[in-house]
Amino acid sequence: MLVENNVPLQQYNTFGIVAKAHTLVRAHSVDDVRALIASPDLAGQPVFVLGGGSNIVITGDVKPVVLKMEIKGLRLAGETDRAWIVEAGAGEVWHEAVAWTIAQGYPGLENMALIPGTVGAAPVQNIGAYGVELQDRFDSLDAVDLATGKTFTLNAAQCAFSYRDSIFKHAPSAAGEYSDLPRGMGLAGRAVITHVRFRLPKQWKPDLGYADLERKMAESGITEPTPRQIFDWVCEIRRAKLPDPVVIGNAGSFFKNPTVTEYQCTDIIAREPKIVHYPMPDGSIKLAAGWLIDACGWKGKSIGKAGVYEKQALVLVNRGNGEDSVTGGEVMTLAKAIQTSVYERFGIRLEPEPVVV
Repeated sequence: MLVENNVPLQQYNTFGIVAKAHTLVRAHSVDDVRALIASPDLAGQPVFVLGGGSNIVITGDVKPVVLKMEIKGLRLAGETDRAWIVEAGAGEVWHEAVAWTIAQGYPGLENMALIPGTVGAAPVQNIGAYGVELQDRFDSLDAVDLATGKTFTLNAAQCAFSYRDSIFKHAPSAAGEYSDLPRGMGLAGRAVITHVRFRLPKQWKPDLGYADLERKMAESGITEPTPRQIFDWVCEIRRAKLPDPVVIGNAGSFFKNPTVTEYQCTDIIAREPKIVHYPMPDGSIKLAAGWLIDACGWKGKSIGKAGVYEKQALVLVNRGNGEDSVTGGEVMTLAKAIQTSVYERFGIRLEPEPVVV
């Protein structure tokens, strides 16, 4: 366990916001996490878990102990007649883990290529892209209780996955045995993920339901793409639409795509015939948050050094640089202004994806 004090966090958050961690602990193993919990100087202090910093907005110096998860490792943990079980350490870069599975011949994650962040953060957010969510490929995860140091394992049902949500995003309630963890029992700030396992299908079928992928298929003339081809297409699509955080600070998609009833959608379409929407299996309709924001005239606009990306209104960006970077306050001021505009025009409340620290 490596403990550092007054650590600049600008390089550890993809927005590039200037801030410091009063105390930062680097964990390269489960034992390092346990050492933090047992430390006479740090035990009992609030802990903020930091992965790739791709889904956070920092609004000031971070007083809780920042636990930087750097556990590595990629391996085939097992297999069944129907699937390969692949395990990844929480500190692995998500995109690199996806690329590794494709290279090894374990398909299934290709639609989620180039999503920023680390593997350990993926279940927290139940990340997803182009018709595939983490829960569709999830097997189980290992975590450590930050109060006791005990390790436990959760399956998909115990993680209580929903759209961009999981048990790790909700505050703790009554204690209980992890072997029989009830839905709704929050683990935010209570546990840290150390390893994640994916169930990747041997009888693989491509997921091509999104217009961008259908367009790539038509342009290429390929009617039966391989996992590698889908992986490459997704990378091309994302690079054309989304800014590279190394070049322009951002936290990826800033708002969740809202869902409405079929009746609500019909009412909105009557007023806004061009609204982008997708029917969901449960009968609800998902609306494209980026379209709603663009329709309100926000694309390319700024408040202070926080701006809306010119090519994709769903992405907020850092228009500052270096020490003259955007502040978390500016980002949230812009986000709230966008929320107000969308609500006033469409009657829909947009919910931010990033965690505000």
